[in-house]
Amino acid sequence: MNEGDRKQAPGGPEAQGSASEPGSASEPGSASEPGSASQAQGDAREALEAERASTVQRLAGLEREFNGIVESSALANTDDEHDPEGATIAFERQHVAALLDQGRDQLAGIEAALRRVDDGSYGRCESCGQPIASGRLAARPTAARCVACAGRR
Repeated sequence: MNEGDRKQAPGGPEAQGSASEPGSASEPGSASEPGSASQAQGDAREALEAERASTVQRLAGLEREFNGIVESSALANTDDEHDPEGATIAFERQHVAALLDQGRDQLAGIEAALRRVDDGSYGRCESCGQPIASGRLAARPTAARCVACAGRR
């Protein structure tokens, strides 16, 4: 890369400097940015909807797998309780059933978070009413409680 290419970088050094400084007006969620709360809510909705689509797709695959296990065990005349090959059909069926339960719980959490986005309470602890840290929401977008209240559970 020659020196002329560096000077032509998108946005240039002037545009990159102030936007990354903490507390600047262009930082997402900054109090001085007009509409930042609605932008944060929109970003949260977008992330939650993407996670919801992924979870629905994973659940559909698990349901197909579960149905396949059930069908194959009904068709096969095997004694899976004494199978020397390893995992039993019952174990596989229960494992997939547990994954389905976890996926359904996750989907319920996502839908509850989307309802909180709609009613404007997303990002506020449902126990104490204080804001939930952005780092917690980034790690667990479905979090309904702040770290302190979640720890008291």
